[in-house]
Amino acid sequence: MGLHANGPGRFSGDEVPWEHLIRAAPVLLVLLLGAYLGWHGFYRVEPDEQAVVLRFGKYHAAAGPGLHFMIPMVDKAVPVSVKENVVDLPVSRATRRQSSLTGRSDLRSSEEESLMLTGDLNAEIVEWSLQWEVLDPKKYLFAIAEDHIDATIEAAAQSVMHRLAGDYSIDEMLTAKRAEVEAKAEEATQRLLDDYKCGIQITGLQMQRVTPPASVKPAFDRVNASIQEKVKLVNEANRERNMLIPQAMASKDKLIQDAKGYADRRRAEVQGEIAALLAKFRAYQEAPEITRRRLYLEAMEEVLSQSGPMTVLDSDLKGLVPLLQLQTEANEALPPGRRAKADPTLSTSDIPTPAPRR
Repeated sequence: MGLHANGPGRFSGDEVPWEHLIRAAPVLLVLLLGAYLGWHGFYRVEPDEQAVVLRFGKYHAAAGPGLHFMIPMVDKAVPVSVKENVVDLPVSRATRRQSSLTGRSDLRSSEEESLMLTGDLNAEIVEWSLQWEVLDPKKYLFAIAEDHIDATIEAAAQSVMHRLAGDYSIDEMLTAKRAEVEAKAEEATQRLLDDYKCGIQITGLQMQRVTPPASVKPAFDRVNASIQEKVKLVNEANRERNMLIPQAMASKDKLIQDAKGYADRRRAEVQGEIAALLAKFRAYQEAPEITRRRLYLEAMEEVLSQSGPMTVLDSDLKGLVPLLQLQTEANEALPPGRRAKADPTLSTSDIPTPAPRR
């Protein structure tokens, strides 16, 4: 016995509400589609990421941090980290390689991986760190497979560093040219990655350790000590030179000024002497006899002023006794070292007869 509807909204067991189901189907589909779109149609990009939206597997757009909408089953959002990455090169720890033939592992030490040959044919261990970040997510996603990115960056950086190490000597790598090697290595690595079109930007490169191998380090330390001693001596010599050069320059200037002063003084003296001679010459031309007598008297005055005490005798003197007395007085007037002993054999003939007074 079947059930019958006892009122509105109730149906018997043999009847199906197809009309109501058909009417409710669009609403259910809309609700299901809304739920699906709400669950799969929105994606979130973190602050340190960018998303690459693929539509049917091809690049469509790039999205920054935040909440974004995409078409489910049509679009696909691939997040790409854009934060800075740091890699130590070469690998600072021992790496393990599995041999496909023997099944054994081959360990390589970090020293062997870091060994490079410099331009002066010396071996050195070079270790450095590289900072990089994704600049173009599209190129980064499509140029190189994600699991090969690190290997690509390491290979590019190591090839550049090996080439640069061959362009410099070990002393330059250790001291003066270290910063220059860093700058050139960063630039060359960036240029090589740009050729790969992988969308990666190098943000920094720092040399961590540059040292000779352990087997030759003692000899290298001795050489380095001698180089430092040479630099010390050169600096001391330069300091001494910088101290002596100003003194020498000052002495040179003083000597030059003294020489100029002496030259000016001698020039003035010579000009004065020339002027005096010319004045005497003009006076001689005007009065030769008077000028000759004056010159004679001046010359005699100069000579007699330097000859010491003297006695002038009158030509009319007849006696000899006063002459002896004058000789004694003249001898006493002389200094003790120039006094002469009295000669008892002195005769009147030994006394010079003075010239007649004019």
